[in-house]
Amino acid sequence: MSIHRSLAFKGKLKRQRNVLTRLERVDKLADEGRWNEGDTIFGLPTTRVVKVRGAKKKKKAPEPEQAEVAEGAEAPAAEEQEK
Repeated sequence: MSIHRSLAFKGKLKRQRNVLTRLERVDKLADEGRWNEGDTIFGLPTTRVVKVRGAKKKKKAPEPEQAEVAEGAEAPAAEEQEK
């Protein structure tokens, strides 16, 4: 019997979350310079969570060698039509 997909834990914390843990917020505030050592961890200011989106993949243009082959394949057919 397999485990239901909603109960699986593999990779759950790798996705984008909109709420950070207290430790993550303290680290982010320290990086921004808004939190100093010795400050209280209660009543922390909110931190902005930026969602990262993947870049769209560009369609690859045919390689020059493939383009020549494709043009070469069309050329004999065009010559036959001219005759």
